[in-house]
Amino acid sequence: MKTKSRSIGQMIQEQVHKWERVQPEDSQEKDAHIPVITIAREPGTRGSLVAEGIAQRLGLDVFHRKIIEQVAESSEISASLLETMDEKRLSFLDHWISAIVNERHLWPDEFLEHLMKVILAVAEKGRVVIVGRGANFILPPEGSFRVRIVAPLEVRIQNVMSKYDVPLKEAKRRIRRTELDRRAFVRKHFHADIDDPVNYDLVINTGSLSVDGAVGAVVGGISGNGGINIS
Repeated sequence: MKTKSRSIGQMIQEQVHKWERVQPEDSQEKDAHIPVITIAREPGTRGSLVAEGIAQRLGLDVFHRKIIEQVAESSEISASLLETMDEKRLSFLDHWISAIVNERHLWPDEFLEHLMKVILAVAEKGRVVIVGRGANFILPPEGSFRVRIVAPLEVRIQNVMSKYDVPLKEAKRRIRRTELDRRAFVRKHFHADIDDPVNYDLVINTGSLSVDGAVGAVVGGISGNGGINIS
């Protein structure tokens, strides 16, 4: 576990250095329309492949649910990320987190606070695709493009059977368990319905669209939205 945490810490530091090289502080005009994309997905929709495809198409970096969660669980790594931000931006994070907690009547929770700080800090740097962990409920709607990936159950079952080489019954069990976990996480931490389309800017059905088609739909959606202002 310690080795894994160290590797994630190194990844964060490398990412911070990359941000500093790609986005100089005086390049405000360049930063104004850099997308921050959140991906929520039903299990078995190949949503992670869509996220990777979007990142490759647009030259962004992907922060997957597991990475975000482990960074949030480690106050040491979280601190190293937050230290890259100036006092003004840190003040904004505290203000926004307070607003979220008060508006949604959230119970103060140390993990949730770390999670929100990490997601907000990553998004503030820009040029990222954030997968899972309720990022669409954390980020300001005007500063991100929120995507939900869905598909018919029979399609998702086939995808899980193929990906993990498991029988029909096991695929159904995995999908059901993951669905329950994700719904419970969003309901507990954000008092929201993960399936409500109002919480997203674009809902894509990979039962009728290929991964490449879904990637194209997101890229087109961003272009049609005139770019995303993250300032």
